[in-house]
Amino acid sequence: MLSRTREDVAAHAAAAPGLTVLDAGIADCFACPRLVAWREEVAVTKRAAFRDETYWGRPIPGFGPEDATIAVLGLAPAAHGGNRTGRIFTGDRSGDVLFAALHRAGLANQPTSVSADDGLALRHTRIFSAVRCAPPDNKPLPVERDTCAPWLHREVSLIRPTLRVVVALGGFAWAAWWPVLTSVYGLKPPVPRPAFGHGARVSVAGAPELVGCYHVSQQNTFTGRLTPAMLDDVFGSAKRLAGLA
Repeated sequence: MLSRTREDVAAHAAAAPGLTVLDAGIADCFACPRLVAWREEVAVTKRAAFRDETYWGRPIPGFGPEDATIAVLGLAPAAHGGNRTGRIFTGDRSGDVLFAALHRAGLANQPTSVSADDGLALRHTRIFSAVRCAPPDNKPLPVERDTCAPWLHREVSLIRPTLRVVVALGGFAWAAWWPVLTSVYGLKPPVPRPAFGHGARVSVAGAPELVGCYHVSQQNTFTGRLTPAMLDDVFGSAKRLAGLA
């Protein structure tokens, strides 16, 4: 199910009968030339600390159970994290912070995420990103976000029966949720669109609760803009909203 155009992505995502097929389709996507060139360049040049490793160098599928009640929506994989290891938020400092928080919340079986075969398992939670390839400077273009959107929309539709809460990591993920609301749930986003903020909540009847959280990037965690206690509050709220606490 190789996808080379925007039309391919839309058709292949819509035709995926389950997450296994969808994940395979995501990993075989070549629809955004700039992202394809960048992810492959990074996989060849590598970072010195990982020079002996074979990089994944492809789009990153979601991770977590099919009956998740909580979804964590990120921006895009990291060049030397998910793009290296093949699993979202794995092998980078952002993942260190995120999975430590999920473990404290009882949503992960261990606090670390270093490789795709490290035994990590999520409970009640699935993680995915708005854009599935690592972008230069961590900044996807609007056309890349829109081309990738059908993967996200189909993933949400497949976990829709159990999904109760979406935690959006950062403003980019927050904005990416509104088209999902229309495409998957057939609902109109609130007008005006609610502004992103840490701890912000949006309730739309017939859709999962949306919760905002500062992104777990080093820019936020190293400066203290996002602290472990703040993450604990977000995931504690998500569990309560999902009926898990």
